[in-house]
Amino acid sequence: MTTSVSSPPAAPAPETSIGGPARPGNPLAPRGGRRRRILLRLLALAVLSALWEIAARVTRNPTFIPSPGAVWHQLIQTSTVHDGLRGYSGHLLVEHLGISLRRILIGSAIGVGAGLIIGVVMGTVGWIRVVTEPVVTFVRALPPLAYFSLFIIWFGIDETPKLWLLAIAAMPPVAVATASAVQSAPTGLIEAARALGAGRWQVTRDVVLPSSLPEIFTGIRLAVGVAYSSVVAAETINGVPGIGGMVRDAQRYSQTDVVVLGLFAIGLSGLLIDALLRTAENRLIPWRGRA
Repeated sequence: MTTSVSSPPAAPAPETSIGGPARPGNPLAPRGGRRRRILLRLLALAVLSALWEIAARVTRNPTFIPSPGAVWHQLIQTSTVHDGLRGYSGHLLVEHLGISLRRILIGSAIGVGAGLIIGVVMGTVGWIRVVTEPVVTFVRALPPLAYFSLFIIWFGIDETPKLWLLAIAAMPPVAVATASAVQSAPTGLIEAARALGAGRWQVTRDVVLPSSLPEIFTGIRLAVGVAYSSVVAAETINGVPGIGGMVRDAQRYSQTDVVVLGLFAIGLSGLLIDALLRTAENRLIPWRGRA
């Protein structure tokens, strides 16, 4: 007589959404989680606005802490033509922001391109890394204003020193991230590619760079952030039109509401650019964060 041994019931599989497990970074996560995050962010924004209004009312000094209403009024004033006056210093807010974004885009592109080249060379050629790594670290440690004066002496007060400043500020994060990623590329894949007859450039192009893309994108996001934080310094001299120049000019005349408006414009546009970079990263590197 035979007896059957019944196996214990299998544990229920974890709930997944279409396209993989439902985790915070998954674009196909349940809509309830997205709504919850949006509501939390809106609530935090409302609380911060209320605290800001309370602080402005308590201090009663608009030069020290302007009220949200005063900043909103400046947003309207600088975005329209009012009583014959066009925006701030003859340029609308969107024009100031657009010129600064163009400078940031060009400077960041130059810095990122140079950082990628330097990082790849540093990661693949040992003696070049020994020579260039202290230089890159030295430049990364310098505050932007430390070498901006030198660029003004060399290139004058036109666009060139501003672009140089943003490019130099954006280069070290990309170079360091790229060099570190290239050095830590999977040795097994490199050896396999070489065994199949791939040359040094082919190994770098087809194996090393694809495996390094996640860290490289992190360096690019850091570089753009550094360029954004340097735009006010870049536009210190002859920066109007430009959002950083507008902030600097308003600071001279103690127009705190205009300064706060400019900071909001820089910060919100920075959030938008970072969101675009993260979207590009998710599309170009879909395997990031997966086992």
